[in-house]
Amino acid sequence: MSDAIADAKRALRAELRERRQSMSPQSIATAEDGIRLHLDDLVARLGVRSMSCYLARPTEPGTRAFILAAVERGIRVLLPVSRADGLLDWAVATADGDIGEGLFGVPEPVGELLGPIAVNDVDLLIIPAAAVDESGMRLGWGRGFFDKTIGSMEGCPPVYALVYDSEILVEVPRDLHDQPVTGAVTPARIVEFARAH
Repeated sequence: MSDAIADAKRALRAELRERRQSMSPQSIATAEDGIRLHLDDLVARLGVRSMSCYLARPTEPGTRAFILAAVERGIRVLLPVSRADGLLDWAVATADGDIGEGLFGVPEPVGELLGPIAVNDVDLLIIPAAAVDESGMRLGWGRGFFDKTIGSMEGCPPVYALVYDSEILVEVPRDLHDQPVTGAVTPARIVEFARAH
């Protein structure tokens, strides 16, 4: 990655992180309600029976209510668990599952791990993002876990990033290893991107 791209990513991530941290608890709760509604619509439209999602940090678009409702409806939800080698293990979400702190302070499930290839059987990937641009390029938080996962999957299913409405940008800095997404789910809408990559 060139220094200019790395610097641009770092600066944009810092701006987006600061914006998220300044949101009120009420705004975050309202956003989670919208995210859940649109994720429910997406799952129903795609006929999803097995999917991956993640446990959101307090300032991220919330996922917990959606995950619990999906599990109650019988959808198999895999949650990521970060590994020191840069790969993700996966654990099955349960209604009463324990949550701990992962390698980088991220909430993660505690329990039986299924290994990195378990995600190959899902119908849909829901992943975090700092921002997504109008072409579907995703800016992650800089550790590369989800880019590696998406890039290594054969027959990758649809991939949707969760962001706030203001985080769909005209363009984000990108490098060769960065992976585009199929769409984005925001509190107000579902956005589909043309697959020109």
